Amino acid sequence: MKVEKSLILLLITSLFFSGYQSMAQSAPPDIKLSFDQATEIALKNNHSLKQVEFLKKEHAEEAKVAKALKMPSVSLNAGYFLLSDDIHLDLSPVRDAITPLYSALSNYGNFSGVGNLSDIASTQVVRGQLKQGLQTVKSAEWDQTIQNKSFGIVSASALWPIYTGGKIKAADAAAMIKEKESDQLMRQKNGELVSELAERYFGLCLAQQVVIVRQEVLSGMGNHLNDAIKIEKQGLIAHADVLNAQVYHAQAERDLSKAKQTADILNQALMNTLAVNEDVSIKPTTELFFLDTIEPIEYFKSLAVKNNPLLQQIQTKKELSIQGYKAELADRYPTVGMQGFYNIIDKNYSPYLPKWMMGVGAKWTLFDGASRDKKIRAASYKTDQVIEAEQKAKADVATVIEKLYKELQMNREQLFELTTAKKYAEEYLRVREKAFHEDMTNATEVVDARLGLSKVRIERLEAMYSFDKILAQILQYAGIPEEFVSYQKRRGVITESYRSKN
Repeated sequence: MKVEKSLILLLITSLFFSGYQSMAQSAPPDIKLSFDQATEIALKNNHSLKQVEFLKKEHAEEAKVAKALKMPSVSLNAGYFLLSDDIHLDLSPVRDAITPLYSALSNYGNFSGVGNLSDIASTQVVRGQLKQGLQTVKSAEWDQTIQNKSFGIVSASALWPIYTGGKIKAADAAAMIKEKESDQLMRQKNGELVSELAERYFGLCLAQQVVIVRQEVLSGMGNHLNDAIKIEKQGLIAHADVLNAQVYHAQAERDLSKAKQTADILNQALMNTLAVNEDVSIKPTTELFFLDTIEPIEYFKSLAVKNNPLLQQIQTKKELSIQGYKAELADRYPTVGMQGFYNIIDKNYSPYLPKWMMGVGAKWTLFDGASRDKKIRAASYKTDQVIEAEQKAKADVATVIEKLYKELQMNREQLFELTTAKKYAEEYLRVREKAFHEDMTNATEVVDARLGLSKVRIERLEAMYSFDKILAQILQYAGIPEEFVSYQKRRGVITESYRSKN
């Protein structure tokens, strides 16, 4: 369904020069628009649809975030710390324990087997080495600082979840369900827009047709008033008949003025649906219509069960609640992950600590005050709530479709009856006008006949408008609002419109 290039050019030109046109003429420019074209413009400009489009993008990014939970996370950490005291290790007791041993052996020990030396020579060599060791022990620093009280470090760390009991899987599934939910919300807003557009587009069509009928009534009343004045001068009717014609002529003027104001209001409403801010006068080119045959009610009910976006959204809510239950259930299982650390840069950092480390860790909450079990039960109750809401929503949708379908049938029956009534009213007016000119009837009967015909015409237009509006609503609830245009083009479709004689 494409908007014609000429229409787009006309829209742009009329909107751009609207400020200049307003100085040259009092009436806004006319824009001819079919329902197909109006639908495309509304779908492109509607702010609610744009809002949902951004929501879809948000959920798409959230789905990517959920998938990223399976991947390792790497972070860069930096910090400078100050401890209350230096951390040190005092090994003086070790020195005190080995010093007497070194001293005794270096003075009194007897040794042998050092190379090819004799026992006396071996003893002298070993004692000499022990005396050197004793000096080394006495001169060594046995109270070591292993970490200064102030130090800084820049490090990289990594964490890779291996097993979470199903939390990540549930989060991934929930994100995908939210994407489906936003798609259904888009379908819902789309259907609501088409239904609103049908109501306002054909409402404007009805209002403009009523203006034409009122203009014809006013024209007929004017002709009748002129005829009455002429015939009065001939002495064939009383002055009261002329006064009667003047009263109804004035009434016709008021009715026409009211009809024009109603058309202006509906024009503004349609512009709002189209999201057009400029002052233009829209002229619908798609006529009011109705069909003498349509699918049975069960057809629309069965479609609604499968396609209604509201029901589909409740289904996604149920799926989300199930994933929420699985996520809560996952708390019963341990969480296992790989983690690592690497020291990149440091200052005053202990040389005794490792440069890097890695390993596998696990956490398993065995008891948390029974809150975990309560959360699981709460999640299961949420699923039960959604199931009950789904049952009620299905019944509500079926009831609405049944109500709308009956109203649709009533309008169809009324249209069939008004077709016959219109023929009778047209013939009745012809007979009364002829009789009036032949002085066989009074002016009141002619006026009544003309008003009766206009009433039937307007009732037919109103019935067609009601049929179109209700049909759009039925298709919306059935989940196939896009099919509305195809119903307009079905074989056997009946349209009705009047053309102004001015």
